[in-house]
Amino acid sequence: MARSSSTVREPRPLARETRSPSPGRRPGARVRRPETRVRRQLAGSPWLFAAPGLLVVGVFILYPFVSTVINSFTDRRTLIPGEFVGLANFRELLHDEMFWTGLRNSTLYVLGVVPALVLLPLLLALLVQKNIPGITFFRSAFYTPVVASIVVVGLIWVWLLDERGLVNALLEAIGVGKVGFLSDQWLLLLSAMAVTVWKGLGYYMIIYLAALANVPRELHEAASVDGAGAVRRFLTVTVPAVRSTMVLVAALSSVAAFKVFSEVYLMAGPDGGPAGEDTTLVMLVQRTGTGLTGRVGYASAISVVVFVVTVALMLLVLRADRKEDA
Repeated sequence: MARSSSTVREPRPLARETRSPSPGRRPGARVRRPETRVRRQLAGSPWLFAAPGLLVVGVFILYPFVSTVINSFTDRRTLIPGEFVGLANFRELLHDEMFWTGLRNSTLYVLGVVPALVLLPLLLALLVQKNIPGITFFRSAFYTPVVASIVVVGLIWVWLLDERGLVNALLEAIGVGKVGFLSDQWLLLLSAMAVTVWKGLGYYMIIYLAALANVPRELHEAASVDGAGAVRRFLTVTVPAVRSTMVLVAALSSVAAFKVFSEVYLMAGPDGGPAGEDTTLVMLVQRTGTGLTGRVGYASAISVVVFVVTVALMLLVLRADRKEDA
């Protein structure tokens, strides 16, 4: 019986349809799809999603800013529209003793608060990074003042520093005697600075923790092998590694310190302490521009000065950082 041999035939490949390029179009050029109704609707969707944010910025930031600048050139009051007076409000500032008092106190506040808020949170961040028993509790404790209301924090410190408060009771118990933390001009300002630093420690500590997490551990190990102690490692390894973060903290804390209001207002009262000597610029804006007879135009001029100074502070800090990089 003859053995039949079966031959396997390979399937023929389907002929690929080749289209000749249309006249006037280069081979390989991308074909532009016709614009459909759906594509036209999707083209405007980014603006649709951005509209709520832009509306909030326009209503709560851009409009008040432009309105403040315009009002600074008028003699507007709370119930009176006012007329254009040019630079009269700014000329009056130059001869206003209370304005210079507020500018002095706001500047001193920056000089006292910013160095503490740049250095102390960094030291706290280095501390909470270590594996010390119970350090988790201290991490939470350091951050608690950040989430607390500034009104609550201010009132607690007022009760503590009052003449009949806990701090003076302890000072009397050890024989020091009572100290007028809230009645002396400079002690009151220093007390308000202490409250600002105490409340901001946890916030800036978190920023430093994020920066320290990116510092290679090998750098510290290499410095230790070279015989560097803790202080030398801090100055030669840690500080250069987080210098950009220190600049950020300095800029943020400078702006916040110059615009201080709540701490001094709660501890010194609406009049700014004895004879108004602890008034800050933002307190002067609130006192001048509110009420039925408030001078909105004059208060707006002070606000413009505050804005210009805060922008100058940020530019000064950033320029100093660029000089060090160069």
